[in-house]
Amino acid sequence: MDADYGIARELSDLQKLRSHYQPELPPCLQGTTVRVELGDATTAADPSGAHVISRSFPHTYGQPLAHFLRATAKVTGAQIITEHPAKRVGVVFCGRQSPGGHNVIWGIHDALKIHNPNSTLLGFLGGSEGLFAQKTLEITNDVLATYKNQGGYDILGRTKDQIRTTEQVNAAMAACKSLKLDALIIIGGVTSNTDAAQLAETFAEAKCQTKVVGVPVTLNGDLKNQFVEANVGFDTICKVNSQLISNMCTDALSAEKYYYFIRLMGRKASHVALECTLQSHPNMVILGEEVAASKLTLFDITHKICDAVQARAEQDKNHGVILLPEGLIESIPEVYALLQEIHGLLTQGVSADKISSQLSPWASALFEFLPPFIKKQLLLHPESDDSAQLSQIETEKLLAHLVENEMNKRMKEGTYKGKKFNAICHFFGYQARGSLPSKFDCDYAYVLGHVCYHILAAGLNGYMATLTNLKNPVNKWRCGAAPITAMMTVKRYGRGPGKASIGKPALHLATVDLKGKAYELLSQNASKFLLDDVYRNPGPLQFDGPGADAKAVTLCVEDQDYMGRIKKLQEYLDKVRTIVKPGCSQDVLKAALSAMSSVTDILSVMASPSSNANTPF
Repeated sequence: MDADYGIARELSDLQKLRSHYQPELPPCLQGTTVRVELGDATTAADPSGAHVISRSFPHTYGQPLAHFLRATAKVTGAQIITEHPAKRVGVVFCGRQSPGGHNVIWGIHDALKIHNPNSTLLGFLGGSEGLFAQKTLEITNDVLATYKNQGGYDILGRTKDQIRTTEQVNAAMAACKSLKLDALIIIGGVTSNTDAAQLAETFAEAKCQTKVVGVPVTLNGDLKNQFVEANVGFDTICKVNSQLISNMCTDALSAEKYYYFIRLMGRKASHVALECTLQSHPNMVILGEEVAASKLTLFDITHKICDAVQARAEQDKNHGVILLPEGLIESIPEVYALLQEIHGLLTQGVSADKISSQLSPWASALFEFLPPFIKKQLLLHPESDDSAQLSQIETEKLLAHLVENEMNKRMKEGTYKGKKFNAICHFFGYQARGSLPSKFDCDYAYVLGHVCYHILAAGLNGYMATLTNLKNPVNKWRCGAAPITAMMTVKRYGRGPGKASIGKPALHLATVDLKGKAYELLSQNASKFLLDDVYRNPGPLQFDGPGADAKAVTLCVEDQDYMGRIKKLQEYLDKVRTIVKPGCSQDVLKAALSAMSSVTDILSVMASPSSNANTPF
């Protein structure tokens, strides 16, 4: 199998054209000089977890933010790095394949060679298993030739990836030492970057020379925080799925007799479903976050859909399109509790055919109520993170089944007078993962690869490559790096005085913010989407002309650029230091003290744990 990795692909005419596309670099990454400004020491987003995180990561917690500067920037104290000794760098794909992953490797390779042609990039074959076994492929221009701007992870491949146990961490360290690596770059999502942070800490403690850098690549779009605006692959996934959804919308409108239930990727977060809804305007979307917040039961969701079908039928519309995230099933309280019981019994070694008889009375009643195909799917062994095998649980068929039964019941009772309800179900789970990446993902991934080199040139360890201001053109993007520990939180089971932090510090996936601007936009249009059939077809991926530079709606409506604002704050503080110096007037000094006192009082209240609304529990 190893011989198949990195072999030249046979490309179609479009793939050949895409392989010649050269992504643009922001001004701060151009040339061979690295200019980096290190800001103030970082802290945890949730102050109540800071002590636990700092204790677990004594070598890598509290490191400063890094801002990479353009040549024209005049910043006192910035490091100017002009000497670039040859480096040996390893890169590994972790987690599920995401469009654009190949361009991260291309960007790393180009940056290494631009700064020193004698540098070497080694790709680990087969994900983390290849890392442990020290199976490598040297990445060269010839190897990259047919993978530039292409989908998939097949240049190196991946496995069921984790670098977590003591044995795995030691194997990774042994590989880095044996191969004399200056750096290990881990490409992946929430779990993979948590592993990257742990590796960085362990390497630092062991005085291993290898620096560890993470890159935010995940199609679910759930590695988001104040430092990370978007993930490589999310833009492509949503655009490809939105076209497929739009085709279903057009088909539904043409036949006027089917309801399409479409399940999309998105485990515990519904970002893909939200973005696709804003792009294609289906009649309805049910987000897992809404269900969890409102504690909607299976009965509630069924009746919500039935009421929508009935309202449309009253307007002589007997068709529609409904989107569901794959993680919806775990957001339904009673189904989640049932899954927990089932997984507990499976862990104890109870065979699947005997589970039903050992469930609690209420769980057994729910289990017996469900159709046979869902029962079988709920009995599948959980994933390595103890979550259900969501891609195998056909939530769309379950809801279509329950809605059909309820609509038939209403028809018999005479409360529903529309046409017979007909449902067609789809799961768009794998169709987009291997797609050619969008122009945005090509650019974003390639630039992140260059940022990785800048992080290494600055001698930083335990950082994630970051780009902000992404809704603007590439030449306006802000390039930087943030310590992964600054993105961590500690899951807790309760709040209030005396509640101890339970669990290990980790990156936790970001769910859809029900108070955010993207969800607000959905809420404003929900009624119109439901009843007016304002279907929108963005068409297939565009690489040139209209639509080529379109970016995710959720990216554009949110007011982000955290790194830019941190930089702006630093400029204001520097101005204050310039104006308020020993020798300034009493009036200036009094005004500064009064203003600073008010600001610190307000910020102290806002930063206290009790008012931190983003603290996960």
